[in-house]
Amino acid sequence: MTVYDELQVAVSDVQAALGGELDARVGLILGSGLGAFADSFAHLRKVPFASVRGFPPATIEGHAGNLAHGLVDNVPVLALQGRVHFYEGHDLARVVFPARVLIACGCKTLIITNAAGGIDPTLAPGSIVVVRDHLNLMGGSPLRGPNEPRLGVRFPDMTQAYDAELRQIAVEEGRAIGLEMREGIYAGSPGPQYETPAEVRMLRALGADLAGMSTVPEVIAARHMGARVLGLSCVTNLAAGLGDKPLTHQEVTETAARVRDQFQELLRRILRRLA
Repeated sequence: MTVYDELQVAVSDVQAALGGELDARVGLILGSGLGAFADSFAHLRKVPFASVRGFPPATIEGHAGNLAHGLVDNVPVLALQGRVHFYEGHDLARVVFPARVLIACGCKTLIITNAAGGIDPTLAPGSIVVVRDHLNLMGGSPLRGPNEPRLGVRFPDMTQAYDAELRQIAVEEGRAIGLEMREGIYAGSPGPQYETPAEVRMLRALGADLAGMSTVPEVIAARHMGARVLGLSCVTNLAAGLGDKPLTHQEVTETAARVRDQFQELLRRILRRLA
């Protein structure tokens, strides 16, 4: 079965679980500790990942593993409450399958969020950064293997991986509620171990401002399918060697919870603009 055929099966599962015809304009991928935003949707309906054929299970704390459908200021949205990661043992093509399903369900715009370590020492935990570009350090691509021309071209252009208009909207709406809203470059590594201080120095020398273990494959797959992408990083900790205490996933989820209200208000304002 081709990826295209798998997507048709998955879309039919989502439609059946939601009771028929699906209206979804914007897709959201809600990263570590950020999934609670979907619980605020009007007319909320949820579909567990396990109910959609082809979806790998979400196993990491802070990733509920649901598809959530509803309205945000009358904008129909379909969200992933959590994601799967390369380090969980899936190949990259499977990691991006849920993102592809959002697009196949009609989402022509994806807002992809993540929790990230701050490589730039001026990015304090709790900062929200608009991703301008990325470094793919995953060691591979979700497009590896035969191309499916019904999804996209063999060699997709990544010059504008992160849509300039969407980035401007995010900056404007963030500043309207008092956020600094800087832009930055996200380095995506396979994980699950955090970077060493030497690796952080290397990433900084390469131009990275943020470090994480997700997002990059999803963006590549989304651009392959022609979707517009906005990337938002919540800086949850200083990268290795920049702080005075060990890095833990607990710190990531605690910081995400602390800025949850601001992050959710930013997402609402962005979605209102997209209406």
